[in-house]
Amino acid sequence: MSFAVAILGRPNVGKSTLFNRLVGRRLALVDDTPGVTRDRREGEGRIADLIFRVVDTAGLEEAASGSLAGRMQEQTERALADADVALLVVDAREDITAADRHFADWLRRSGKPVVLLANKAEGRAVLPAIGEAYRLGLGDPVPVSAEHGEGLGELYDRLAPFSRPGETEPGGSGEPLQLAIVGRPNVGKSTLVNRVVGEERMLTGPEAGITRDAIAVDWIWHGHPMRLIDTAGLRRKPRVEGKLEQLSVADALRSIRFAETVILVMDALQPLERQDLTIARLVENEGRAPVLAPNKWDAVEEPAALLKHLRERVSVSLPQLQGVAVVPVSALTGFGVDVLLKAVLAAGEVWNRRVATADLN
Repeated sequence: MSFAVAILGRPNVGKSTLFNRLVGRRLALVDDTPGVTRDRREGEGRIADLIFRVVDTAGLEEAASGSLAGRMQEQTERALADADVALLVVDAREDITAADRHFADWLRRSGKPVVLLANKAEGRAVLPAIGEAYRLGLGDPVPVSAEHGEGLGELYDRLAPFSRPGETEPGGSGEPLQLAIVGRPNVGKSTLVNRVVGEERMLTGPEAGITRDAIAVDWIWHGHPMRLIDTAGLRRKPRVEGKLEQLSVADALRSIRFAETVILVMDALQPLERQDLTIARLVENEGRAPVLAPNKWDAVEEPAALLKHLRERVSVSLPQLQGVAVVPVSALTGFGVDVLLKAVLAAGEVWNRRVATADLN
């Protein structure tokens, strides 16, 4: 992919719908609830023969630094910094808002090239509203309908100049290992992803349920390509509340089905609770290769005794996972992360050999 595109705009203008349209799959959660997207999500975008990296971002809102909305804004700023061109999306059916103007000014100050998209532009009735977008001073708006795939030809023309033919992405050889990271809410899944990739790639914080989408991050560890998939916390079924959490849970379960190896992250201070066991059985039922990772090991007072207890408990409560790796880690300090990734690769090799044998039979 020769260039990167960041999709930006205020909440509920259709950014995630546009992202799904460009990648050709329903990867991002889409709902009428404002603020569904929190983490930035990446994928391979394509319009005809034009291929690029596309990044979906949280809705732009003015927010205090340190708040959840402020941390979401920082993720959006990182996406813009890494992009070659920004797509500022506005709603063609509505008047330009103060938020649209604020972030148009912000994009101009960034110095990044900007393509203005007037989304939801189905039919001629919205043409006068599209004219409103000219007032943002970002050039001619491109009328599109992400929902119906209209207007992508003109978007192609706007993006084509950023293409750099012949440029390839550096990386390891072969297909990446599909690695899902699952567990109960607030056990440190996103912090673990950030520790592995060495940057604040995922939103973290004390708030429960920060992660909503299953977010894939491509990474190369010691020459081994991996696709890490951070997922929403899985609560017991009776505790799942509302349509949005149901969508998040469905996304997490889908990630398990498409993974090869699954890290089940647990809280070492409350390990192997009923829901941990339920998730472990789910992973096993899907035929994936699990690795158990009790996190927050830096806070454990008697680590040797606890590790012995955990392994004994696994053999009793999860006999179908006999021999599964139990690797204590601290996502906060980095303790055990390299050992965990070695266990993941070993489990992945066993899984792939088993699948290959099944195919032969």
